[in-house]
Amino acid sequence: MPQSPFTPKLISRLAEGYRLDDLRADALAGLTVAIVALPLSMAIAIASGVGPERGIYTAIIGGFLVSLLGGSRYQIGGPAGALIVLVAACVVQIGLDGLILATMLSGIVLAVLGVLRAGTLVRYIPHAVTLGFSAGIALIIFISQIKDLGGMTLAHDAPAAVDKLAQLWSARASISPAALALSGAVIGAIVLLRRIAPRAPSLLIAVVVASLAAWALHLPVQTIFDRFGDLPRTPPAPALPMMSAEMVMAALPWALQFTLLGAIESLLSAVVADTMTGRQHRPNIELVAQGVANIGSALFGGFCVTGTIARTATNVRAGARGPVAGMLHALFILVFLLIAAPLAGYIPLAALAGVLAVVAWNMAEKEAIWHILQRNRAQAAVISVTFLLVVLQDLSAGILIGSALSAALHLWAKRR
Repeated sequence: MPQSPFTPKLISRLAEGYRLDDLRADALAGLTVAIVALPLSMAIAIASGVGPERGIYTAIIGGFLVSLLGGSRYQIGGPAGALIVLVAACVVQIGLDGLILATMLSGIVLAVLGVLRAGTLVRYIPHAVTLGFSAGIALIIFISQIKDLGGMTLAHDAPAAVDKLAQLWSARASISPAALALSGAVIGAIVLLRRIAPRAPSLLIAVVVASLAAWALHLPVQTIFDRFGDLPRTPPAPALPMMSAEMVMAALPWALQFTLLGAIESLLSAVVADTMTGRQHRPNIELVAQGVANIGSALFGGFCVTGTIARTATNVRAGARGPVAGMLHALFILVFLLIAAPLAGYIPLAALAGVLAVVAWNMAEKEAIWHILQRNRAQAAVISVTFLLVVLQDLSAGILIGSALSAALHLWAKRR
């Protein structure tokens, strides 16, 4: 019997029959993804200018709701590297309370867009724009991690990438050899493990070993505890964010940017899952689910939730059979928070910076970009303009102007 485009995939999956061996497969996949998501969620939160616990809240609440209500069988929701730059800028400009309010407003807009069937529009964003956009974000993320990669001391963080590079160069004398060696070892370990043992949880193994080494050798490196203190052992009680007419007006532009980037990232992630499995996601209910997940995340002190490509691909490769795997991944992270939160305080910030450096490298689709740069001048121009605007201006300008340029070049080529 045909399903409505607004039927969550969980309902479709359960209607097919859900047996004990399906639950076992989903539990194993959920645990695998949780092992990947745990250090990544903390690293993304820290890079976004908020405490690591907020990344965990986002992964738990957002991840559960995306899988419960979403239009993809395999989508994993949580904090995403693609939004680090935007979230960090939002925190600087309107503070943590403003970020949480903007996250909730973005959730409302996403849900409305889903109800209005706007999910299908994302497929019209040119591929060259997404390539330039991803490469630009990757570079900004890497630049933002240089400080912790080298254990450097800065008076303040410059917001613009070019200014930050100049600031880092001025502070080069503060590089810590111990932090630099530790972050380099983490990067090397992740790369090596992915080659010799692709199914191993390389991120978690590298971070755990680095933490043990830093503790055993008394390395002079900054840890999560040094910067943030002890992590809470439970999520906070749900509460509405602070709001007033003035705060809403200040948060709304950020909310619209979160909406645009979150919708793109989430639906691209769902497309990746479709490509890997031969399934087809339901984009409109996926947007509604992303909206509800952002509202839920904000209620529990989290921030922006999107579909995450790397974690979704991990879920598929781990043998997930439906949305239950994503729901269990969120519950496994909750269990860690309840019983092992104090251990996270020993994680060196240099180790998490190493994780994000690898994420940034993988985010830039280098082979696809190089292929286009060699063979298609028009699309190469779109990639280059989008990339430069993302790095030098802002993310929304990169997407909008890159898309407009792509459309103009397409029309010009047709007239010839």
